[in-house]
Amino acid sequence: MKRRAFITLLGGAAATWPLAVRAQQPAVPVIGYLNVASPESGASREKLVAFRQGLNEQGYFEGRNVAIDYRWADDQYDRLPELAADLIRRRVVVIVAPNGTAATLVAKALTTTIPIVFSTSLDPVRSGLVQSLNRPGSNITGVIDMLVDLTGKQLGLLQELVPGAARFALLVNPKSPLAEVLIADAQRAASAIGKQIVVLTASNSRDIDAAFASLAQEPAGALLIGGDQFFGTRRVQLATLATRLAVPTIYSVREYAEAGGLMSYGSSATDRERQLGIYTGRILKGEKAADLPILRASKFEFVINLQTARTIGLEVPSALVARADEVIE
Repeated sequence: MKRRAFITLLGGAAATWPLAVRAQQPAVPVIGYLNVASPESGASREKLVAFRQGLNEQGYFEGRNVAIDYRWADDQYDRLPELAADLIRRRVVVIVAPNGTAATLVAKALTTTIPIVFSTSLDPVRSGLVQSLNRPGSNITGVIDMLVDLTGKQLGLLQELVPGAARFALLVNPKSPLAEVLIADAQRAASAIGKQIVVLTASNSRDIDAAFASLAQEPAGALLIGGDQFFGTRRVQLATLATRLAVPTIYSVREYAEAGGLMSYGSSATDRERQLGIYTGRILKGEKAADLPILRASKFEFVINLQTARTIGLEVPSALVARADEVIE
């Protein structure tokens, strides 16, 4: 064989080697991460760390053997259909919807084949996400934090804190899918302990200011902040206004108490998001979403910020302090 012919033959074969090698390498799976919140919020960053931890426990590491395509709605629920559709066009292998009843419903309407893993505060059967908790069916599974079920417990803690209060207030985001359920649950719980409850609403920072201005005009003995992604991004504002008004306030997750809120009681958000990562990893390994039962939150936290209590001139009963999982001095 002539030298030129040999080089041509070798060059042609060599040119195909990288393609052949690449063809033999498994493709890196891509997770679609659909979040109604903003990536700038501290709560979103903490939950994302916990989600990645869950993935790591299943042997998946972002940038190494799995990729994550992020879509953030920045608290604008009407953007969810566009963002979900974009992830589907990009052929992600699974869609993750943290704190995402609305996001999950949108994704469910757009695909019956891509697995969807959610975390939510609503009853996923009643809200139409799954057929049952034990056998979700379809392409959806996830974790529930039981936030709505805890409203009675939160009001009970407020009653212990300020037993003489006759009137409580509840702040909810009217745009949240949780709003109606939270209001109904709070009204039932307040009635059961003989308290009156007034409902305040806010879906932006100005609304929050207006709600507290209204509370200053018609005071309540204590305030419950309904769980919502939007409120999580405004927890410093909420804690500051509640302290300025000196109204005893309870929140749904510990991050509020860490930001200066008086008390928090609810499931651990980081533990829930870690479980979300674990389920996502199991699906990446080949398990079907329909076969993975809905997980219930199992870790709950009661936090009291005594520094805030002193600031507003409130003495927290010692029995309540003794029951706290964490006391911030």
